Amino acid sequence: MVEMSETALILNHATDCSLVILDEIGRGTATFDGLSIAWAVAEHLHDEVGCRTLFATHYHELTDLANTKSAVANYNVAVREWNEEIIFLHKILPGAADKSYGIQVARLAGLPKPVIERAKSILSHLELHSAKPDAKKQGPKAKNTDQPSLPKPNAPQMDLFANFFIG
Repeated sequence: MVEMSETALILNHATDCSLVILDEIGRGTATFDGLSIAWAVAEHLHDEVGCRTLFATHYHELTDLANTKSAVANYNVAVREWNEEIIFLHKILPGAADKSYGIQVARLAGLPKPVIERAKSILSHLELHSAKPDAKKQGPKAKNTDQPSLPKPNAPQMDLFANFFIG
């Protein structure tokens, strides 16, 4: 609620002379809700307010706005990968980020190694079983009602946890 109240204050008072800096709008809600709110906020600032805006987001889908909005440009923080590690180059480059580094950042933040390894396993599963754009075009026959389950964790305690919260 605090984030949305602050965003409302900005949207209701910004002018074309404002500089608006937003960080991760929509992060406090479900993914599609958050993405939808962030998208609508960005469009409103572009189309209605017309102010300069820096909009940091983890929603990669928002990079598509640069294709339809004349004053939108994407920039990303330069990163290099080396031996499954990331190195921030402290440079801002034009263009959208080519991938997400959330798990690597979680490791840098100090999350325990078993959590990182489990996150990698879940990420691989989600990427493998996510809906592909072509699947949407195939119509109702392409629907698969069998929802694949997440990969089993190694620890028996986690197996109970995964079944309770996910399965």
